[in-house]
Amino acid sequence: MIDTQKVRELSRLAAAIRRRDLQMIYGSGLGHVGGDLSAIDILVTLYFGILRVDPHAPDAPERDRFILSKGHCAGALYTTLAHAGFFPLEELNTFARPLSHLNGHPDRNKVPGVETNTGPLGHGLPVGVGCALAAKLTAASWRVFVLTGDGELQEGSNWEAAMAAAHYQLSNLTVIVDRNRLQQGDWTEQTMHLEPLADKWRAFGWSVQEVDGHDHALLLETLSRVPFETDKPNCIIAHTQKGKGVSFMQDKAAWHHRVPTAEELSAALNELEEVPL
Repeated sequence: MIDTQKVRELSRLAAAIRRRDLQMIYGSGLGHVGGDLSAIDILVTLYFGILRVDPHAPDAPERDRFILSKGHCAGALYTTLAHAGFFPLEELNTFARPLSHLNGHPDRNKVPGVETNTGPLGHGLPVGVGCALAAKLTAASWRVFVLTGDGELQEGSNWEAAMAAAHYQLSNLTVIVDRNRLQQGDWTEQTMHLEPLADKWRAFGWSVQEVDGHDHALLLETLSRVPFETDKPNCIIAHTQKGKGVSFMQDKAAWHHRVPTAEELSAALNELEEVPL
């Protein structure tokens, strides 16, 4: 049974984090707002409902590992980590500024809560496979979660890693695909066909579920059930919208890395209801 109060809390947090992410990107003059907004509901559900992590002990040996493979959406991760208490909210004001710890791509040497440096696409899942295999070999209880973009799945390294994960029966590994169907410049299906995506993951030996990636109750219920099978890695295809929550950004490839003007920021914040935490 999903706690309805918990779901309301996740919705409030997601609204606040979307607003803060937009303000941060506007203030820095760079970022990837479209992909940030598509991923925030997934990140909020993970950090406030699923992951066994402690912001006061970010390197605790028994923590769960989360890897943002779509590292260009670091803004969404930073705002989520700050709201989760990994570092002060005020530090978000330094995003992408000279000497800031909050670079355009996550750096584990500078930001507490970041497991590995990402940015070049196709790197996060191979690292996640290595982490999950290490946990299995040492009989550790921690789990590994990797968030990938859908356009990112055009990188062959992901499918090599997928084969390895199935071979080693890494049921402690969960990949979440942010399936917003847009990548830099165009729809994924116009760039390189991914469908039938679920069947491809199953053919590689994974257990697959498909969900609405903006439904906190469904995300919480699905993520709470991993592993789906005892001897297979887990894939969750989360159907999302690029620019989710802002009507003039939704499903627009131009918002992959466009920065809003002052007028656009004001309009976006008006659309995103400010919910007191």
